[in-house]
Parts: sequence; C-alpha cells; structure tokens
Amino acid sequence: MTPSLTPKERIYAIVNGRPYDRTAVTPIFMAWAAHFIGRTYRDYYLDGDVLAQAQLAVTKIFHLDQVSAISDPWREASAYGMEFEYPEDGVGRPRDILVKSAGDIKRIGLLDINGSQRTRQRIESLQIMASDLGETHSVLGWVEGPLAEYADLRGLENALIDLIENPEMFFTAGEMIVQNGIKFAAAQVKAGADMIGIGDAAASLIGPGLYRKLVLPLEQKLIAGIHEAGGAVKLHICGNTNSLVEDMARSGADIIDLDWMVPLAEGRERVGPRVTLCGNFDPLAVLLRGGPEDVARAAERCLREGGERFILMPGCEVPPATPPENIRAFCPGDGCLIAEALAERNK
Repeated sequence: MTPSLTPKERIYAIVNGRPYDRTAVTPIFMAWAAHFIGRTYRDYYLDGDVLAQAQLAVTKIFHLDQVSAISDPWREASAYGMEFEYPEDGVGRPRDILVKSAGDIKRIGLLDINGSQRTRQRIESLQIMASDLGETHSVLGWVEGPLAEYADLRGLENALIDLIENPEMFFTAGEMIVQNGIKFAAAQVKAGADMIGIGDAAASLIGPGLYRKLVLPLEQKLIAGIHEAGGAVKLHICGNTNSLVEDMARSGADIIDLDWMVPLAEGRERVGPRVTLCGNFDPLAVLLRGGPEDVARAAERCLREGGERFILMPGCEVPPATPPENIRAFCPGDGCLIAEALAERNK
C-alpha cells in the first residue's frame, strides 16, 4: 500500500505516473465559496482577502487537494482598460468592448500586472493562500486563454467571425495576449502558485480545424512559457470539447479538464493512458439537482472510467445553490460516500 501523501504530493504523483494513496479531488468553487463564508460573489472577486478566506475555508472543510485563485473572467480585461458593472451575485458586465475594429488592436499592449488593481489582487490572494497551505497543498493560479481573452476584449460574436474572416487580426492580438498571460502567470508562480489554470472556454464553440490552426499554437506557447516560469498547467475548456480532445492533449498541459458533455471513457481512450484527465460529472443535473447518492454514483463512474492518471471534480464550477451534503458525498472527509473508491489506487 502507498503511504499517505500530502495533497500536493498526491496531485503530482498522479500527474507524473507514480503510485498514490487516493484519487485527488479538486472541484471548482467560486460563488459557492463566497456564500459559504457569508459574502457575496461580488465581494469574492473584487476583494482579494475575501477570495483567499473563502478558498481556504472550503479547501479545509471539504479536505480538497488544491486551493484555487479562480474567480471570474475579467481580471486581464480590466487591466487592458475595459470597464464593468459588478452585480452583487453575478459575474461582471462589460460597459463596452475594447476592440471594435482592427485599428483598436494597438490597445492590446503590455500589461502592468502589479499596477492594475484586479491582476494585483489575484497575486495578493495567492500569497495569502500559499502562506497558509502552500507547503502541503497545490496552489492554483489562473489566466485566461488566448481565444477566451480575445473574446472578452472583442466580444464573443465578433471574435468568432474574426477567426474565419480576419484570422490575422486574432493572431496578432493573440500573440500579445499570450505574452501578457505568461507575464501574469509568472507573477502568480512567484507569489506561491505551483500550478496555473488556463480557461479558454470560447474554444469549445469552434471546430477542430480552426482550433488546431489558430488557437492551439497560442495555447502551446502560453503553456510552454508557464512551464519555463516554473509552474505546472491545467487546461480548462468548459463546454462540449468532444471534437477537440486529442488536440487539447497535444497542448503540453499537465492536466486536461473535461466537462460533463465529453464521455469520459471515450476521452480516456482517445488521449491514451499517459495524459492526466480531470472531471467530469454534470454540475447541474447531478451535483445541484441530484441527491448525495446520485453524486456518489456519478463520481464512482468517473473513477472507473478516468484511468490511473485522473483527478476527480464536477465538469465545471460548483453551482451556488448546491447542497453541502452533495459536495461532501464526493469529497474526502465527513459525509464522503465514495471513500473506498477514492482509495482504490492504494490497494
């Protein structure tokens, strides 16, 4: 039997194909974590201290293996100069897009990471979390992927049209977005993050041809830059990525997240046994609307289908109204209904 590992040791044993004591569990908490400590989602993503407090609380209470700085998609966009309205319990709403025409590409310049309030806040949150749990737990920073950030700055519909009608405009902007993403990620690694998540959700809306030609090369460049800065990488493209799975595995990321729309057994077969997958039961139909037993069954299916290099979580964010007992059902600790299945690798 494998000796007990720290959460950080456990994650990297899985990623590196070494023996481990149980499957790591790393759900994505944002608004739920804020409400858990009695704060609003707006408090969570605008106040770095609240984010750190909320993340540390859920990590400790639910015995998670990773504490995360994920919050909302607008930190880099804010640093580029976009302005937002921030509702109390919803994601920020842009007042206008930044890039309205090809002439506005010049507005996507080098970012002052420490001089921008929202990017600096993420760094400060990571410093707090790393100081508290960094010795034992993985600490996850976050940057937006090249297409996701371009869509934030340009507007989603415009961005998708550009991929077809003006790909050079996207690629020119994407090169600068990647340069800034590496810079932002490196600052987070310096602050104590051992891993950086890349959120590139807009990529789930395009086909494999466009992804392979335009988006994947930029993701690969971003991931290589993060590795050079000393961080591991997980690639998170929420949505239906059935057609992109093999290419995502070629990105160079250490962990590939699969949302619930991707059949996990099929995803594993397509990427092979050496890629670390993370996912992937339905956060709405199962985690939010089901009961603890439903969650346990779905989680156990994932453990069977995910292979040796697998990390368990819902396919995407834990919905704000999720009952705590449903979270406990798949997390190690009190109320866990799948403890034996999680520890199966220890036999």
